[in-house]
Order: sequence, then C-alpha cells, then structure tokens
Amino acid sequence: MSRSAAVLLFSLVALGSGPALAQYKIVEPDGRITYTDRPAPSAAAKVQPIRGGAAVAGTPSGLPYELAQIAERYPVTLYSGSDCSGCVAGRDMLRQRGIPYTEKTITGEADIAAFRQIESSAELPVLRIGGQQLRGYSEAEWRGYLDAAGYPKQSRLPPTYRGWEPTPLVGQTTAPRAAPAPRPAAEAPAALPPALEAAPNGIRF
Repeated sequence: MSRSAAVLLFSLVALGSGPALAQYKIVEPDGRITYTDRPAPSAAAKVQPIRGGAAVAGTPSGLPYELAQIAERYPVTLYSGSDCSGCVAGRDMLRQRGIPYTEKTITGEADIAAFRQIESSAELPVLRIGGQQLRGYSEAEWRGYLDAAGYPKQSRLPPTYRGWEPTPLVGQTTAPRAAPAPRPAAEAPAALPPALEAAPNGIRF
C-alpha cells in the first residue's frame, strides 16, 4: 500500500471512529457563524474556543451539529396567518420533516404593513429558506428547496426540541378597520384588485 493510500485510509477510519467535536465557534466579519473542529481560515474572523468541544449530538442551539450548520447557512422562516389552509399544511410538513424554523404570524395591521415591507408580498403562506422566497404552499416545491439547502429528509431533531413556538411579526395588533360607508344604489361595486383575490391553498390581504 502506498503512503498516500495509507494516509487516506487512516483519515477515513478516524472520521468514522466516533463523534466529531466542534472545538471552535467562528464568527465571520459578515456575521455568519460556524461550529468546526478547525481554526478559522480567515484572520478577520472571530474565534471562540469551546471548552472540551461540543459533540455532534448537540450544539448551543439545541440542534444536532450538522443540522445546526445547515440552519446557520440557510435559516427557515414561515410567515403564516389564521384561516389559512396552506399555512397549516406547510407547518405540518416542516414539523414532520424536522425542520428547525421560525414562525411569524401576520395577525394585525402592523404585522401586515411590516410583512409587505419585508417580503413585498400580500400572500400567505410565505416560506423563506436563506435568500429564497417561496410564495404559497406547494409541498413539492418546498421539499425541493429544502433538499437543495441540505436539510435531511427525515427528522434528526432531539425529542426535547421545542423551537417552533410562533410569534407575531411585530408583536402587536390594531383594531379592525371600520366598515366602509354604504354605496349609493346606482353605483356598481368595483372589481377586486388582483392583490385581494383568494390565493390557492392560502390567503391574500
């Protein structure tokens, strides 16, 4: 056996001999966080040694190490609303697959205004996977993008994971709009603009 082949074989055996340890938490200048067993490749990165190492089985976020890496790189956010069948179906799919996601509910005027500014959308649900926006619920499309981001097809979350609690987007609601004044009998009702039409498997507002 050649020396190079022996070195490669030893490396493969070492990698498979036991759980890896994350020895460093690396914060890049752009804010990206990585847990790794190697020092920072860039001198500009901020390195925080982890005492004793962090086992692959868990990280400070409560996620398995590899899943935490994916979630840091491609965070998942679900924007949902009430009376939204697509929101319910999408939420169920994400949880069954074991995707660690943040859910923001759109429940009042302040939420709607902030949501329109952040996502430039009047449709729910919206799923954000890293920089990718998915409007409306399509199981095949959502699964395809989660696959591309590297999320596992089967749940790897620990049984104690409780990170799915939804919260309002801006944490406040406003009083409902006053009913519009009655139209004169001779005036025909105006057609609804496209942004207010019913969305398949979701809602528009």
